[in-house]
Amino acid sequence: MNKSTSNRIVVLGVLAFLLVASGCKKKQPAPPPPPPPKAVSATLSANPTSIEAGQSSTLTWSTENATDVALDGNKVDPSGSQTVSPTQTTTYHLTAKGAAGTQEATAQVSVTPKATPTPTPAPTPPPITEDQLFAQTVKDIYFDYDKADLRPDAQQALAQAAQVIKQKGWKVQIEGNCDDRGSTEYNLALGERRADSAKQALIRNGISADALKTISYGKEKPQCTDQNEDCWQKNRRDHFSLLH
Repeated sequence: MNKSTSNRIVVLGVLAFLLVASGCKKKQPAPPPPPPPKAVSATLSANPTSIEAGQSSTLTWSTENATDVALDGNKVDPSGSQTVSPTQTTTYHLTAKGAAGTQEATAQVSVTPKATPTPTPAPTPPPITEDQLFAQTVKDIYFDYDKADLRPDAQQALAQAAQVIKQKGWKVQIEGNCDDRGSTEYNLALGERRADSAKQALIRNGISADALKTISYGKEKPQCTDQNEDCWQKNRRDHFSLLH
């Protein structure tokens, strides 16, 4: 056997050994498949769920396994809170997206109209008495110094008073008064003339003479005791009283 042949035999032997050795080697197992993505979860709540117009509510949300979170179309953090002040009942929508899909949650805030406070009614005044009504509608009239004739303002006041006296069917006493100048006798007579002037004016305005009584106090019942014109003017008057 020549050397060339010997070398070929050695090479063939080595190749055969390698083939046998490779055939005996164990196969490696295939790697396991990756785990499925975790499910997306989302919650949304409102506190309080019912408000009055002008008030506020707080929305609170949380998500898991989400990569994109939006509240009514606006991107927000995966978890958080937000104050809202809707003017009408509103439903809010939370959308959470992740590898496993999309999850939505809603929360509603009910809005009621703002309550209008009921005004406290004013206390009802007590009913007015006949004497009070008389004092309010039949007022004193005044005279010039040493005069018994009616001034225009007195005539107007008596015409207005006559309407109420006639409507109510009142009986009235007319009291003539004077200031303190002059004698007692003179002022009694002057007071009587003043009372009669008022009586005649009321009769002309439709009041029966039987419903009217006159009396003179002269200077006996002064309203004021100062010695000046303002005070004397207050005393030159006819005063009216309701007869019961």
